Formats: sequence, structure tokens, C-alpha cells
Amino acid sequence: MSAFGALEELRNRPIGDLSGARASRKGFRQRIALDKGHALFGEPVVDARDAGLAGENFYAISRNPPYWHAIDGATDKLWLRRTVADRLARVNARAGAAGLELFVFDAWRPRAVQAYFHDYWMPRELQRRGSTLAGAALTEEVERYWSAPTDDPTSPAPHATAAAVDLTLRWKNGEQLWMGSLFDDVTALAHRDRFEALDANDFSFSDQEARANRRLLHGLMIEEGFAGHPDEWWHFSWGDQLWAALTGAPSAHYGLAFIPE
Repeated sequence: MSAFGALEELRNRPIGDLSGARASRKGFRQRIALDKGHALFGEPVVDARDAGLAGENFYAISRNPPYWHAIDGATDKLWLRRTVADRLARVNARAGAAGLELFVFDAWRPRAVQAYFHDYWMPRELQRRGSTLAGAALTEEVERYWSAPTDDPTSPAPHATAAAVDLTLRWKNGEQLWMGSLFDDVTALAHRDRFEALDANDFSFSDQEARANRRLLHGLMIEEGFAGHPDEWWHFSWGDQLWAALTGAPSAHYGLAFIPE
């Protein structure tokens, strides 16, 4: 019997065509309304670890390739809306039956961190790699991975809502499952469906394992109602504008989060 038990079925289930999801991302912050009358709109946040989840904020530590330094303004907290944390706890319990657990890299993100990556790090990195993109084309490539920071309450960056979370799976208190790329690998290698069309004539055990593990994480999260960013295997959300755009919900439950001092 597989080490993954009943979860083996999810490792074999294709992620499916993500072209619709990629189209739905375009302009979602301007297109999707916030339902300020929703019962969850002003819901408080909790630290993911207080909700029984494992994790460490990736931007607040120096062991964080490819950066290898703590990012100015980063928090060591993992703030999530209470309902989002509850849903993750249910995913965690299901994964736990196979000896696995979720591991959270990032949740609510300060504006300073979002601005650093959107305004400085990603454009500079593209330039360093020889990109000639400029203007709207450069912005489009940056925003494939890093949403524009804003204080506009009608158009919050996903992580500013505390309804978006970056995570992976690991064996309980142990090794993370192989996902085929670093967290925050802002290239096509990070696309959720990167390994869905493996070439039978170019067989790789590493790619096959990454495909199975991405499918597992995706399946666990989607079955709990989360929506996954099509170009980032680690990013999921519930109740924010991206979630609404990807699931067809008429509006989002959450706007900018209030973070306790």
C-alpha cells in the first residue's frame, strides 16, 4: 500500500486545464466587488500557529532562497482570517491521516514587503536576467507573480486581506514534499500545471514526483473550497477577490485586514 494511503488517489488526479483560471485573473481586483455586508467582512485574524498549523514566515528569516536575507518590514506572524484558518485546519487533519501536514510560508503580508517585490526586486531581477520588457509588458510579467501594493480598500492585494496563504505539504515535523521548484520561483517552473504534460520520451522521476505532489496539494485545498493561483503552486485563497474570480463567486467576503498591534 502507498505511504499516502487514501490520498494516493489525489496524487494521480490531473489538475486539469488552467487556461480559464489564467484568463479570470486578468483585472480581477477591478472587476470583483467586495461585499461589505457579508457576515465575514470584518472577521478578525489569528496566527496560523495558534490554529494548530505549522509554519514560519519566509520573508522574516534569512534561510529563504533565492533572497538569503530577511526582507525589511516583514513580520514573523502568520496572520489569517479565522474562517480561512479553520478551513486549513480541516485540510491539515485530512493530510494528517497519511502522516502529512501543511507548512505555511506566508499569510498576511505588510504593504512594505509587497512593494519591495513588486516595485524593486522583480523588475530588477528581470533586468539582471536580460529581459527587455518595458512599460505595460513589464508590469504584466511582474504582476503574474507579485500583485501591485495598494491602500485602496476596494482593491486590496490578495495577501493584504489575510485570506491568501502560501504553503506546502511536509511529513509531520519533517521533510517537505518535492514540488519541483523553490517557493517563490517566479518562472514558468512554478506554474501549477508545469508537470501535467510530461513527455514520455523525456522521463524524469523528479518531475513525476513533483507532479504527484502538486496534484495532492491542489486536490486537498480545492476540495476544501480554496482557489489556487494558476501560476504559483503554493498560493491559495478563500474569500478574497482572486478566489471569487477563480470560482465564479459574485463577490469577495474580505477586504483589507485589520492586524492587531
